[in-house]
This record gives sequence, structure tokens and C-alpha cells, in this order.
Amino acid sequence: MSDPLHIVCPHCNAVNRVPDSKLNEHPACGKCRQPMFTAHPLTLDSGNFNQHLTRNDIPVLVDFWAPWCGPCRMMAPAFEQAAARLEPHVRLAKLNTEEAQELAARYHIRSIPTLALFRNGREVARQAGAMDAAGIVQWARLHT
Repeated sequence: MSDPLHIVCPHCNAVNRVPDSKLNEHPACGKCRQPMFTAHPLTLDSGNFNQHLTRNDIPVLVDFWAPWCGPCRMMAPAFEQAAARLEPHVRLAKLNTEEAQELAARYHIRSIPTLALFRNGREVARQAGAMDAAGIVQWARLHT
């Protein structure tokens, strides 16, 4: 039997231990009782970014975006669809680079939208430019 996975709650940011065999059974947070997976991207900010990237044992796919960016707005529905297809094995999240400029600078985000895939707090893959849902899912699965 494998060790439980650490999964950060998208609602209260508590770290939960979830057996790998239970990931597909719609686990709820032990603290707030909300669903651990919602089939929607999580909104990250300066306050919860590190917690989700470093404490999740599943990969975290971050969409670095800004509200004024046309391609970002065009890709948003595709990223939403990808979340429904990739969870619970990949957590999808969005970071508004206008509101978290220090994080965008730390990760050298030069163009948006940019997708970055993190595993155990380390970036393992990056892709700049808008993609459709199938492209996001394919790219994420290739790198996880």
C-alpha cells in the first residue's frame, strides 16, 4: 500500500492526507468538509501560492494570466474544461500577474498566457501562448 498523498484544500488551504486509491472518490477536506476537487481551476494569490505549489503531492498546472490580455480571456474556458479532465491527478490553478507581480517576476513570466507545471514546488515544464482544452490536457499529460 502506498503512502497517502498530501493534497491542499482549494477552499481553506489545509493540507489533507488522501490515499492514492481514494483520489477518484471525491474526497472532502478534513478541516472545512468542502470537496478537494471541484473540476474548476483554483485561484492563486501571493498568500496561498507557495502552500499549493510546495505541499501538494500532485502536479500543479498554473496559468499565469492578466485580465487585460485577450488571449488569456480566450483561453480561460479551455483551461476550465482542462481542469474537469485532469483532476484529481493534476491541480489546475490561475495566477493573475497584475495582482501578484512579484510572483510573475520571480518566475520570469515574460508573456501571457504562460502555463507552468510544478511538481514538489519545482517548475518542470513551461508553455507560452494560448491553447485549446485538448492541447492543455495533452501537454499536461506529456509532462506529468
